[in-house]
Amino acid sequence: MTITTIKELVPVLQTAIGPVILISGLGLLLLTMTNRLSRVIDRSRELLEEGDKLFGVDRTRIDREIDVLWRRAHYVRNAIMLAVASCLGAATLIILLFLTSLFHFDLPLLVSTVFIISMLSLIGSLVLFLLDVNLTLSALRIEFEGHRKRS
Repeated sequence: MTITTIKELVPVLQTAIGPVILISGLGLLLLTMTNRLSRVIDRSRELLEEGDKLFGVDRTRIDREIDVLWRRAHYVRNAIMLAVASCLGAATLIILLFLTSLFHFDLPLLVSTVFIISMLSLIGSLVLFLLDVNLTLSALRIEFEGHRKRS
């Protein structure tokens, strides 16, 4: 037996709203993360150009900062990958919700598993995002050290 009226479809649509809102929020999170990754890449390029002209202590400082930026880029890339996985999980969840309702499948374990994996991916993404934010301060500390030595 399949859904034949709008009244039968409305509860399915109401249930699917949660994952749709999650996808919207993840889109904003991905926008933020890709902007951070762009900044890391731009800053790395600037430092690499500057580093080619320097020697000694200044070159060491730039190399240290580039190392931090490299780690940040990895954190942000992995955070983006996990956020995308979470978004894909939410989209899959929406499809599963519709399929289970339309065709009267009873797959609570599959739906629960997809939801849990999606949430774990989101948690992992946010943890990596926090690590990136903390590393930002490390790079800033290295830059401050360079300015203090010049003053």
